[in-house]
Amino acid sequence: METGTVKHGPPEAAESRFHRGTNQSGMRDHNERLVLSLVRLHGSLSKSDIARMTGLSAQTVSVIMRELERDGLLLKQAPQRGKIGQPSVPMSLNPDGAFFIGLKIGRRSSDLVLIDFLGTVRASSQLSYRYPVPRETVEFVLSGMKELRATLSAGQQKRIAGLGIAMPFELWSWADTAGAPREIMDEWRHRDMRSEIQLLCDFPVYLQNDATSACGAELVFGQTGALRDFVYFYIGAFAGGGIVLDGRLYSGPTGNAGALGSMLIPGNGNKPTQLIDIASIAVLEKRLNANGVDAPHLWTTPEEWGDLGPTVHQWILDAANALAYSIASSTAIIDFEAAVIDGWMPASVRARLVDAVRDAMSGIDAEGVSVPRIQEGTVGVHARALGAASLPLSERFLIGPTLPARTA
Repeated sequence: METGTVKHGPPEAAESRFHRGTNQSGMRDHNERLVLSLVRLHGSLSKSDIARMTGLSAQTVSVIMRELERDGLLLKQAPQRGKIGQPSVPMSLNPDGAFFIGLKIGRRSSDLVLIDFLGTVRASSQLSYRYPVPRETVEFVLSGMKELRATLSAGQQKRIAGLGIAMPFELWSWADTAGAPREIMDEWRHRDMRSEIQLLCDFPVYLQNDATSACGAELVFGQTGALRDFVYFYIGAFAGGGIVLDGRLYSGPTGNAGALGSMLIPGNGNKPTQLIDIASIAVLEKRLNANGVDAPHLWTTPEEWGDLGPTVHQWILDAANALAYSIASSTAIIDFEAAVIDGWMPASVRARLVDAVRDAMSGIDAEGVSVPRIQEGTVGVHARALGAASLPLSERFLIGPTLPARTA
């Protein structure tokens, strides 16, 4: 099973735009996607605004927006009266216009989220474990989807447009590091999780690497502002990341682009090691356990870790130094505007980590390159699950910050 590129189910016929299979881009018309993308970006727009931005004729825009309103994807807002002519009527996205499910399969937990058309989380479910087991994961998805769908009316359930899966690249390769039985982890090598979950769903299922999905969540739901080129780090059980070029996720021909956890950095005795061996939360947990501190809440309550003492402080310093080297190395290859750092951790810890990375950068000889600004991610602990949910949203309704879909 490959996890480096977006994959989706077969183009099976169905009755509506929500339950028909995906075709080249998941929507009937490029211009519809363009209009929806612009409205999402700006919050609300009038027909004249869209005509001006796109170069489409006023008549074409009127037809498109009328159809999108009829399909329940757009809502009319209060008219805005100007000094001359008829009042303009802005249109905004209908929160209930479409729903999406995101599944994050992690090394220490799995999460399901249900989001609406605006990206607001309507419901969620979590499963924590010592290591992921394929059979238990499928059972969690089956029961979790039932719970999530129960929060919607019958009409809303018909508007579920897809499920996205975010899971680590070659999950089975991390058996020893995760402390999991190799025979269990080897099961993942031979399981096609997208296909198995597709059998449980009457809507398309998509698949993407987990850290790349988190990067996608930052693009679709985050507040990156005008950033067009940045390197993104997500610190979870293991560190990973993504690359954004010209406002789009970039994964490369094999999906290895953005595999930042595998970047080589200085280790003990100046021997090279990988970023995941220093900047991962699994490393923090091992250090806490070695000091007699049991910390399961690292995985179950990522919004609040409590006071874990000097062990966390030292981990932050070590992780920051590793991240600083990774940022410097990345910038020597691509002239990034910024390095964005997010993770499965409280916002206060993320802020301390980012400050520490800035300090560490000042001690690295980066002569010859312009060091990018370093900033916090804005999505937070659920970035991977939200990124998973953004896969069907982007593939079927938007133009812009997505990887091109490839048929499984």
